[in-house]
Amino acid sequence: MIDTPGTGDQGGTWSFATAREPAEFPAVEVQGVPGVEHAGGAGRTLCGIRGRYLKLFLHHFQPRALASCRTCRTLAEAAPTRPCGQERLHDLLIQEADDGPLRTDLLAALRRGARIAIWITGPAESLTRSYSRIGEMTEEAGPAAEALAAAGTSLTLARIEDTDHQYLVVLPPAGRVRIARGAAGVPGA
Repeated sequence: MIDTPGTGDQGGTWSFATAREPAEFPAVEVQGVPGVEHAGGAGRTLCGIRGRYLKLFLHHFQPRALASCRTCRTLAEAAPTRPCGQERLHDLLIQEADDGPLRTDLLAALRRGARIAIWITGPAESLTRSYSRIGEMTEEAGPAAEALAAAGTSLTLARIEDTDHQYLVVLPPAGRVRIARGAAGVPGA
């Protein structure tokens, strides 16, 4: 879902500041006026059309598309950027995970731009079975497995891949975030 942004574009090193992402807006169309897409905002388009006249699409507004509203294009491109996935996960871990060596190492990896292989919310059982790779974790696998088992019907998990390690972050709907670590490049269990 989320990948490491490129560093070569600006010629510098990777950082949260250089990896900021453009703002995203849902694509909408005015009912009865097909062919022009607008950027959805808080109950209206960025150009001011009220929400009750709009049809929502299942994709984001593309400012550079030929069919985009010029006013929405200008306003969308001028909107403030947002933190990249690495920064959002970093900030979440600072607030929600217990302090310890794995958290410290994972925070450092995220600041270096470690790749977020997946960050997903869904049915706990299928996420655990299909995406957790708990069998590949060698450090703190027990508490992470307990959090997976206790999650109930839904949970969020993230897998982060760094040069030497892979991390599993379990974000249960209730309780503390759990972090487990294993060696990078271990074949699936």
